[in-house]
Amino acid sequence: MTLEELSVQGISNTHKSMAASIAENLIGIRKETIKQCMSDFHNEEHRLETVAIVAGIEFVNDSKATNVNTSWYSLEEYNHPVIWIAGGTDNGNDYAKLLDIVKRRVKVLICLGINNTKIIETFSPFVKTIVETTSMEDAVNYAYSIGEKGDTVLLSPACASFDLYADYKERGKAFRNAVQNL
Repeated sequence: MTLEELSVQGISNTHKSMAASIAENLIGIRKETIKQCMSDFHNEEHRLETVAIVAGIEFVNDSKATNVNTSWYSLEEYNHPVIWIAGGTDNGNDYAKLLDIVKRRVKVLICLGINNTKIIETFSPFVKTIVETTSMEDAVNYAYSIGEKGDTVLLSPACASFDLYADYKERGKAFRNAVQNL
């Protein structure tokens, strides 16, 4: 099957699909069955989930990205400008691991959380526009107001959600609701 036929897109999803297909093939699962599964598979909720495209701006819910590594893979998915919504409860994160990808992908950083000092200190030399907010609605509305056709607004916090939300699911639902209210 072609890459375009995969139900989940993106670099890391393609790699995962290819690895799964090889493993399935090695244990004797029929190629037709593998193809069916790969074209019908639905990604986990709150994990690189496209919520909507509004005025040519894609809004992606990756609230499940609660650490630096998962946010790195999320940012790596895009080859065009990203408006990144990040922040929350810092669990000793080393944001410097994201510097290279942020320099290449992020045009605006929206910090969502109670204390964004560490994130701002890490990225302010490299991201021209950084905005702080404690409201998902404000974060989404600001992203929409500055977004341009072809941009992606990516909620990929790199942090736990406990400063504002009960868990990543509640945070993801708040993002989805805010996007749907645009």
